[in-house]
Amino acid sequence: MTTSYGALCTDFYINQKLALKMDLPSERETLLHFFDQVRKTHPGMTRFRRYEDELSLESSRREAEYTWLSLRQGSIRTGHVNPQTLEDAYAFHQRMLEVTPYYLTISPLDIDYLELMFGFDLECKGNHDEVVFDALIADSPLGALMTPTDAEPGAKILDVQPVFGMNLADDGRLQAYFEVKTRRRSRRGSGRRYSDEPISLFVTLRRYGPIDKLDDFEPIFQTLASHCETLANERLVPNLLNPIVQHITPSSR
Repeated sequence: MTTSYGALCTDFYINQKLALKMDLPSERETLLHFFDQVRKTHPGMTRFRRYEDELSLESSRREAEYTWLSLRQGSIRTGHVNPQTLEDAYAFHQRMLEVTPYYLTISPLDIDYLELMFGFDLECKGNHDEVVFDALIADSPLGALMTPTDAEPGAKILDVQPVFGMNLADDGRLQAYFEVKTRRRSRRGSGRRYSDEPISLFVTLRRYGPIDKLDDFEPIFQTLASHCETLANERLVPNLLNPIVQHITPSSR
């Protein structure tokens, strides 16, 4: 992986979500034709799967770099994991924005929002919530809420998953979110089941519709990508990722 983000984390990925106001077509022929067209343009995407409420097509996850596409009732999601360059991931997502309206009869009025997300996974076999708490919260006023007292000798951190959101435009149609995702512990606080799972950090840009025409996807995507890069570089990496990495000890990696 040659992106600068790849050197900072275990896995780096760029995901996209196109949320719709109406349900996608459910006809078997329409859906199979759509997935077949995607496979023709991306020959490596050969793994077709059906879940309870989702259909997906993806490349082999045995490789460090892979792509995926999933359809749910009201959304189309795509992802590029460990891309060689940001441009590679952008090209994949933009291509999906070009083909999905044509094959799935999506109208500009149908657009609820378009979302682009940068994700960073950090390997951590220790207690995720304690690491995040110590890195981000312990020395703040919020930390006092969770600091055990002498009357609570058995108290310990159980769940620390901060989410922050902000408007980037006066009309509220462009929003940014920062999120830290730890893997859920058992009711007793044990993390054994998730010892191989990472701590995940996300910066997500969301642009609400409707849009005037489908061609507007291109400039909207460029705006989201630009903001994602800026917020990742100037805020997420120095204020979330670096402090957490510093609190992941060598023995917990």
